[in-house]
Amino acid sequence: MILRTGGCRCGEIRYALSAEPMFHIACHCRDCQYVAGGSPNLTMVFPADTLTVTQGQPRVFKAREASGGSYFCGTCGVHVFSRPDKNRSLVAVKVGGLDNASDFKVQADMWMASAPPWHRPHDGAMQFDQNPPG
Repeated sequence: MILRTGGCRCGEIRYALSAEPMFHIACHCRDCQYVAGGSPNLTMVFPADTLTVTQGQPRVFKAREASGGSYFCGTCGVHVFSRPDKNRSLVAVKVGGLDNASDFKVQADMWMASAPPWHRPHDGAMQFDQNPPG
């Protein structure tokens, strides 16, 4: 059963998700600041096996050899999802690429230790200096 769909700006990459998100995250780490143009990177986290790329083939950039990688469209450059380095069973889907993200609300701000002074935590969200425990 497909519960959510999304893709890149030009439409070359499309994907479907067959589960509800596990978490709604704002990541303030330096890598995410690069991807998000300086702001926190807003994602919904899903079990990796619930994501299916239905159209196109995303390119991947790995900051380190052991990195899970950031997946993006080779045509328009939009980042669509990433695989967390520490937990490959998860996929972090960029909120901007979802066809409908109207229910998104940040539940946790992570990597606040890397946030510039002008990044503000989200009201009511849990705060973590690095990755959440567990």
